[in-house]
Amino acid sequence: MRTSSTKGSATAALTVLALIAFAGNSVFCRLALAGPIIDPASYTAVRLITGAVTLWIIAAFRRKESFGKSGGSWISASMLFLYAVTFSFAYISLSAGTGALILFAAVQITMIAVGLYAGERPEILEWLGLFIAISGLIYLVSPGITAPSILGSLLMAIAGIAWGVYSLRGRGASDPVGVTTDNFLRTVPLVIGLILLWLSTLTITPMGFLWAALSGSITSGVGYVLWYAALPRLTATRAATVQLAVPVLAALAGVVVLSEAISLRLVISSVAILGGVGLAVSRHKAIADQQESLVAVVPTSNRE
Repeated sequence: MRTSSTKGSATAALTVLALIAFAGNSVFCRLALAGPIIDPASYTAVRLITGAVTLWIIAAFRRKESFGKSGGSWISASMLFLYAVTFSFAYISLSAGTGALILFAAVQITMIAVGLYAGERPEILEWLGLFIAISGLIYLVSPGITAPSILGSLLMAIAGIAWGVYSLRGRGASDPVGVTTDNFLRTVPLVIGLILLWLSTLTITPMGFLWAALSGSITSGVGYVLWYAALPRLTATRAATVQLAVPVLAALAGVVVLSEAISLRLVISSVAILGGVGLAVSRHKAIADQQESLVAVVPTSNRE
């Protein structure tokens, strides 16, 4: 039987890896859509199809339940597709900073609102940590915010809401790989419809295909499996809060991949966001560890 500390370490590792994958998605998207090497519809299609193929291969090696019997659903698949397509099209008219701010603000509002509706009551330290983290995020992206496109902002807000709903629906998954595979496979008919709708305006180059394929197979497909595996041990508030670290990780990756300069503002924002996330989740972790420790010392006969 695994101890509470072992479970906590596993959850932390899965969460960190998933957040790194999400940050990778942002980097690949910036690389692909910054120039005329691929259009948003093609990027979305390649991302989802390569993700579906990669996950199908992983699921085949695991020899688990067949498609349609692992917990996936058309609702979750629709949320996944809605997130992916609106995310891509929003970046036609939004800067990276503006898009990130709108996306993650929508994610936080969605997940926390659902958590409150379900009866979760965050501690004061959680609210304080969330406030600090959001303030750091705003401080990080505010220099790039001018007058965002209304359509682009709406699309990115929809992407954030869809991602929040998709994440919450995956919290109870008993087979994360099977669920994620099912959901990705279910997006294929939607992708075909998207391609047919935008057939006359499709643009794709080998490099554009590469970035989209890496996003779909590695940072989306595998990344979502990791996220799904971590979600069952995260409250809605904690799941929403830790995702605030993604823009920081994406910005740091941009320094390495896109040769962006390291500024004092980036350092201060990183400290505020990661510090706020740590403060917000520390209280819940301490309570969870204490409860599991109490359960562990109670004789088996008294637990029945």
